[in-house]
Amino acid sequence: MPFVTTLTLQSGDRDVLERVAGEIKERAERKGVELRGPHAASPTQYRVPSAKRLADDGRRFSSWNYTVYTRTMEVVGYDEFAREMAGRSLPAGVHLGVDVERVSAPGSR
Repeated sequence: MPFVTTLTLQSGDRDVLERVAGEIKERAERKGVELRGPHAASPTQYRVPSAKRLADDGRRFSSWNYTVYTRTMEVVGYDEFAREMAGRSLPAGVHLGVDVERVSAPGSR
């Protein structure tokens, strides 16, 4: 039964995220790895309030707003490649999440 490894890359810097996702895709193509993606999700906007003092007296600075961009890729089989990608060092500000799922063929247990 093959495994499907989902790699989820997130960053606030879209250019760096695209470069990292492109490098993974190019490496997969060179090695003949079945890779689906990268798939882009809608950017997520965050707004973080910031108090002027530690004691919350109601005075605030302007909220800090930022955007997080997400790309997902699925590696079908090729466990060694998925392990290599999950263990590689990434640029600062890029977060990698890994999810592994066992896939069974229809009709098998």
